[in-house]
Amino acid sequence: MDVHLNIHGRQGLAGQLYRQLRAGIVDGRLAPGERLPSTRDLATRLGVSRKTTLDVFERLIAEGYLRSRAGDGTFVAHEMTRLAPPPSPAIPGPGAGSIWEALPDALPHTPPDAAPAFDFVGGVTDKSLFPFDKWRSCVGHALRVQARGRGTYRDPAGEQELRLAVSRYLAFSRAVVSNWQDVLVTHGAQQAIDLVARVVLRPGDVVAVEDPGYPPARIAFSALGARLAYVPVDAEGLVVDALPDNARIVYVTPSHQFPLGMAMSLERRVALLEWAQRRGALVVEDDYDGEFRFMGRPMESLKSLDNGGVVAYVGTFSKTIFPELRIGYVIPPAPLAAAMRRAKQVGDWHSCAMTQTALAKFMLDGYFAKHLRRMHKEYAARREALLAHLNGPLAPWLAARTPAAGIHLVAHLKTAQDERTLIGRAAAASVGLYGISGMYGGRTPTPGLLFGYGGIGVADIHAGMEKLAGVLAAGA
Repeated sequence: MDVHLNIHGRQGLAGQLYRQLRAGIVDGRLAPGERLPSTRDLATRLGVSRKTTLDVFERLIAEGYLRSRAGDGTFVAHEMTRLAPPPSPAIPGPGAGSIWEALPDALPHTPPDAAPAFDFVGGVTDKSLFPFDKWRSCVGHALRVQARGRGTYRDPAGEQELRLAVSRYLAFSRAVVSNWQDVLVTHGAQQAIDLVARVVLRPGDVVAVEDPGYPPARIAFSALGARLAYVPVDAEGLVVDALPDNARIVYVTPSHQFPLGMAMSLERRVALLEWAQRRGALVVEDDYDGEFRFMGRPMESLKSLDNGGVVAYVGTFSKTIFPELRIGYVIPPAPLAAAMRRAKQVGDWHSCAMTQTALAKFMLDGYFAKHLRRMHKEYAARREALLAHLNGPLAPWLAARTPAAGIHLVAHLKTAQDERTLIGRAAAASVGLYGISGMYGGRTPTPGLLFGYGGIGVADIHAGMEKLAGVLAAGA
């Protein structure tokens, strides 16, 4: 790599070069083991004689800053380490706004090498079951499409083929009728929620959220200066009668309430839409894993019932494919569409065009539907295995809620065990558990555990639950 050096005038050239190279080594810009340009190349680039560069290199070698290997080059000595800079009375640089200091992390992140052997983390999928051979062909197609393109910036709303595929899929599976022009492609559901909030909210506006509810969405609203109003949920979902009159946005997960799992009843859905129309509020419907339904008939999405244009429908491929794909979408009410497209453009211009093209082909060629059918069958088996333990050997300690859909479920603690203590004891047995107390905001938490089964197979579910039974029995 080139070394950034400046030569001023024609006096003391060797001294200038020596001081700059030595400073680069001492302050760490030139790392130990890094190869320097040859004396000939450096002399040519700086317009000095080769004798000048040779003299400087020999001096630095003699002082131990450089090492030379015959026929290989000159390198920064491995013995050199970065020296701590002296204390400076300089004025500190700009810091982050106070809101960012106060906000917690959206969700716990466990490095793969630190994950427990039996990990029941929610929101993840099993990549080993994904048809990567089909995906590889779709990526190859996307590369060929890109090779024929002009190399320009793309539409902030997304690639037309993917928007068409999403609109067709939602019409068939979720009864959401839309044109492809109504779909805005995002980096997952989180960016979709953030875009809605940026366009609609003003600092100090009230956002009504479910209690308990989804922490990353709450954090997105809070980061933009919103005031959160925690609204309780019951067996029928969000309690509409408890909504504050001044809420500008209502965020809900009606198909599979996060984290408790109940579906919002049709009566409540209609009541919520009527409330939003009367108040001029926006409803953000997060349909994060409604594709996986195991009991009863499919529930109508809020968007499919929305005749007043008050629902922004948010979806993601993180739960149906895998989170690293970072593709989601939002169908906002028509009056918000242009503003959200501009907000997307201001934020990151557009999502990855190649990934969008590959995903569009994956969907339009039928691979996505086939993958969903396979995963539905697999997740049903995992759900059954998990419930067999929770309703059987673990029933003295845990009361499982049986959701009709999704890839996680919640079990409340029956005994007086401390949630954090139990999670710690389970971790010592290589069982990854996750509490729900932190998902409450406005009322006293009901302690419980969230069991995700999207990323853990049936055999590991049995083994992990047996270990957990031992942990619970030992603490009884």
